Amino acid sequence: MERLADRVILVWGYKRVFLAILAGALGVLALPPFGFFAAMFVSFTLLVWLIDGAAAGPNSSLLGRLWPSFVTGWLFGFGYFVAGLWWLGHALMVDAEEFAWALPLAIFGLPAVLAIFYGLATALARIFWSDGVGRIAALAASFGLLEWARSVLFTGFPWNAIGYGMTPVPLMMQSAHVIGIMGITALSVFIFAAPALLGTKQGAKIGVPVALLLFAAHLGYGAYVLHGTPKPPVSTQKSPVIRLVQPMIDQSAKIDSDADRAAIFEKHLKLSAEAPRDGGRKPDIIVWPETAIPFILTDNQDALTRIADTLDDNQVLIAGAVRAEDMGPGNPPRYYNSIYVIDGRGQIIAASDKVHLVPFGEYMPFESVLNEFGIQNIVEMPGGFSAAATRQLLTLPGGLKLYPLVCYEIIFPGEMTGDIGGASAILNITNDAWFGATPGPYQHFQQARVRAVETGLPLIRDGNSGISALVNQHGEIIAGLALNETGFLDATLDSFVAPGHPAVSRETYFWLIEILLFAIAMASRLGFVFKRN
Repeated sequence: MERLADRVILVWGYKRVFLAILAGALGVLALPPFGFFAAMFVSFTLLVWLIDGAAAGPNSSLLGRLWPSFVTGWLFGFGYFVAGLWWLGHALMVDAEEFAWALPLAIFGLPAVLAIFYGLATALARIFWSDGVGRIAALAASFGLLEWARSVLFTGFPWNAIGYGMTPVPLMMQSAHVIGIMGITALSVFIFAAPALLGTKQGAKIGVPVALLLFAAHLGYGAYVLHGTPKPPVSTQKSPVIRLVQPMIDQSAKIDSDADRAAIFEKHLKLSAEAPRDGGRKPDIIVWPETAIPFILTDNQDALTRIADTLDDNQVLIAGAVRAEDMGPGNPPRYYNSIYVIDGRGQIIAASDKVHLVPFGEYMPFESVLNEFGIQNIVEMPGGFSAAATRQLLTLPGGLKLYPLVCYEIIFPGEMTGDIGGASAILNITNDAWFGATPGPYQHFQQARVRAVETGLPLIRDGNSGISALVNQHGEIIAGLALNETGFLDATLDSFVAPGHPAVSRETYFWLIEILLFAIAMASRLGFVFKRN
């Protein structure tokens, strides 16, 4: 292994560029739909050795000394994000005549921007770099900090944070309830990078056992939660039957004629009215995916009547729809990506609007400037969507309270705030048909499951093309529909949480982990300097 480490450390030129990109790309094998988490050990071991060899001239300025490490991290990140996010280009091909020109921006441009965070992480780590275990502590702390920054800066985009490579199955998700995905990210980098110590024979006696201990604790805690803790008592109340409707509507049909929109609406109604299979109970709650209603519902009384005719008196429908808000004479309406709760009489009894919109998809940053160049939203909505100021809990008849998240809102750990302590479950509706049969929907679903574990809340997730599922608070799938499957499922969720459940301060633990890792890196760095002097 020492010989391999030496070869990687000394690699130069185009071979170094290729190896850094390849190291990042290999890490994507740890993510869905593959879930081969061991690939991250290869990725980060190579990254440590590449940073070891990222040397600058002896007379270089601070920036000059950090630049080789930044470039190494950027190349690593570019490989990681191209391999992990290439499927975003699929959304542009729904209306290829309009947006195909932007395909290189989606496949290469966004990864190039996101890779800056990894470049900054490796540059920051280089400041604390030493010969021993401290350098992997520095790398872990720096990646944890910059992944957190990626989740909050410029509206945030924490998709495929490194920690998701350590959470392929429920056994390996449970630590998220204590330290969150960002805490898992920081400690995962330490674990993934530990084999690099074996190649340089410095710090291995301490770093490898600590990494093994952390990994064992991660698995042990998961086993304890899933198998060692007492199960909560089964409620004496009958759990509601939830029907998830997965219509599998082709995305291009949603933007075509009124006839297509009417057919889409009728398909949702038909699946909702189907008799339960195997003589089961009728559903109490029916869920439709994001923007399932393909017109402004409040302008169409006939549609509300059709919904009332389909539902029994004691049933409720939860449906994604576009909500229009009249802004007065002479002003265009505002549009919101919304969720409606509709009772058996066809009355809208609750609603919630999306708070965290998708840039360039649902709204256009710097709209007036970009419109000058003919750049428009992917979603055809005059002026784009507006963001809600606050998130509203959805209270259903019977008192069940749902925390609503539309589409990619669920990838943000920071969205789990406000009234979530009063929720009984998370509701996530989405439309991943934009991305076809690519890794995107699988990655999205995994991140939704981790949110359930983090918050300790069960998850009700419904997607136009999938993956639709009921998930308990441990990330385990109770029932689900596969990607691109048309149909519905009826199931009960017995793990609803009583409103007012205590929240664990995961962010506090994350920052304590960061402080500890940086302290180890600093102590190692100072010891390294003193030894040299």
